Amino acid sequence: MTPRTATATAHPNIALAKYWGKREDGVNQPAVPSFSVTLAGMTTTTTVTFDPALDADTFLLGGAPATGGPVTRVVGLLDRVRKAAGLEGVRARVESANDFPTASGLASSASGFAALALAATAAAGLDPEPARVSDLARRSSVSAARSVFGGFVELPIGGVGEADLAAVPVAPADHLPLRVVVAVTREGPKAIGSTDGMLHTVRTSPYFAAWVASAPALFSRVREAVLARDYEALGAAVEESALAMHASSIAARPAIIYWIGATVEVLEAVRGMRARGLLAYATIDAGPHVKVLTTPADEAAVIAALGQVPGVKRTIVTQPGEGARLVTPRAEGEKRP
Repeated sequence: MTPRTATATAHPNIALAKYWGKREDGVNQPAVPSFSVTLAGMTTTTTVTFDPALDADTFLLGGAPATGGPVTRVVGLLDRVRKAAGLEGVRARVESANDFPTASGLASSASGFAALALAATAAAGLDPEPARVSDLARRSSVSAARSVFGGFVELPIGGVGEADLAAVPVAPADHLPLRVVVAVTREGPKAIGSTDGMLHTVRTSPYFAAWVASAPALFSRVREAVLARDYEALGAAVEESALAMHASSIAARPAIIYWIGATVEVLEAVRGMRARGLLAYATIDAGPHVKVLTTPADEAAVIAALGQVPGVKRTIVTQPGEGARLVTPRAEGEKRP
């Protein structure tokens, strides 16, 4: 066979209703439902080439060879694609780059594995049907299932004994004119990855059971607020979800604390913004950065206020965006399942 190549782009998403923890009876399936918004303005671009001339899989991230856990996860996804496409034994070259900080709490794994799943599926000649790609991405990174779709997306927990699980689009990007201002509080990767932090929380936190019990109601509140275009109800539920998630990890033994001093300063500033009449609500993923939800009308004021917070290095302004997409044609001679 001749080499088969495809390139895909994807964007990170932030969970408005958080996912934290995995089901023991599932295959990389979440313990709680989540609801997210896919963000424009931050992009992962990934190219996959299946080439019979290669002796081994290679993975370049940002132009440098990756090692360790990231390679294992990438090869695992490639193996699932190879099995489905009848390409066992054909190695692949993967080149991926982010135009935003990697492994720092800005959901680069979500956009990364969404782009990889789509590019690998297309390069292998399989039908890149979105639900199929979402399920494939989820098996490597749960949050990546959501980045396959644009706009507002939910990821259920799935049924007991069911192996397949894909995210579901709920509303398009223009359904709610939301702005997300990211307060970047530290450059570079975080010390504890999400997967390790999650596993440690599940095993040792006395608050994890309470998180699992309360998360579905928060998910429902977030979903209903988005559909109703109710900013205040959405913001209140989003903040509760984020703080409850982090409470469970902070209570782990020893504690998993993703926050730094600037994180707390931003949370305090957001409360001050609301006291002054701005619509501003905070959410925090597994990292030190704070994402502030606001409206187009209050965007400039929120950016200005964050610029005055000690420890905020810069801000990234984004809004609901599109899902993963191919930027090159699928390989010639493609075959469908």
